[in-house]
Amino acid sequence: MDNEQQLPSSAQIRRPRISVIIPAYNTAGLLRKCIESLCAQTYPAADTELIIVDDGSTDDTGALADTLAAEHPSLIRVCHRPNGGSSAARNTGLSVSTGEYISFVDSDDWVDPRFLETMVGALPPDDPAVMIQIGRDEIAEDGTRLPDICIPPLTPTSISCEEQLRLLLLHRGDASFCTKLTPRVFFFPPDQPPRLFPEGMLNEDFLLLVALLDVASRLVLLPRQYYHVYYRTGSNSRRRAEDLLYFPPVFTDIVRNADTVQSLVQGRYPRLRREAARFALYQRLEYLLHIPIPLMKRDNEFYRRHVVAYLRRHIPEILSNPHLTMKNRVYLLLFAAAPRTLRILHARLRSLRLLRHNSAAG
Repeated sequence: MDNEQQLPSSAQIRRPRISVIIPAYNTAGLLRKCIESLCAQTYPAADTELIIVDDGSTDDTGALADTLAAEHPSLIRVCHRPNGGSSAARNTGLSVSTGEYISFVDSDDWVDPRFLETMVGALPPDDPAVMIQIGRDEIAEDGTRLPDICIPPLTPTSISCEEQLRLLLLHRGDASFCTKLTPRVFFFPPDQPPRLFPEGMLNEDFLLLVALLDVASRLVLLPRQYYHVYYRTGSNSRRRAEDLLYFPPVFTDIVRNADTVQSLVQGRYPRLRREAARFALYQRLEYLLHIPIPLMKRDNEFYRRHVVAYLRRHIPEILSNPHLTMKNRVYLLLFAAAPRTLRILHARLRSLRLLRHNSAAG
């Protein structure tokens, strides 16, 4: 990383128009808090538009979005569309946006009043191809703060796009567009097809961010944790406890995305080859730690061919990759040898630890 990045002085700060896109699906109980946090921004409302995209909600989300727009007619626009997933909703918002820069906020999250102004204040006056990233924290349903997934720098820091990719491959970077201020031209480059979110899959932020690193000059990482993630059970990436066979599709998508990025790295970022190899292995480890045991069968082709067989073909990489911990290596080697047996043992050990914890608490 470079030395501390000095932010522009107040006299240098531009006031570009910002489009904030809020995809919303069945979040009627949370949407108002999200929108009110955006209406309370210290960044001028005259230079902001909020675009709520109701993605075919079956609750009162769409009606609430219209109510909020009526309360703030000069600030909020609403798009109603059939349900197509968060990527499709974001792409709809992008298609009607008019801002020079784009921000995304999920409808069950909220932001600090200084969220937009802080990111705009970090824009350098002489480089329109910079992405700004601000810190985030995660809040559980009971209101407690969860451990940080991404630790922000202590001071504003400028990094290259290759360094950002390296951090992502090592699971130290933030792939979310919700923590970023992105030039609109990145999504709609002149004389080229639009670069939009891939529809019909999860973990979509990761793939698009990697693609946009080709056109960004660098990223500026900010220390303030002004984006607040509401960790809601039942969302796309969380296991529903009442459905023992439910396997969130995000775990399949992260494996596919890892393979896509590994191919990209080989052609464009050869110095990151070992980081990309580690990423592909680690994403398969995540898959195997979460797939329900009854789904670990030979007729599950993706599990058998693209996960287990992959590990067996890459045992030399497991043994030699410098970015894997010893614990990673042991788990990967055991999963390569006997995946179902290891998961059964792993589940029994977890149950035993939980039993002991409950006994001690009682």
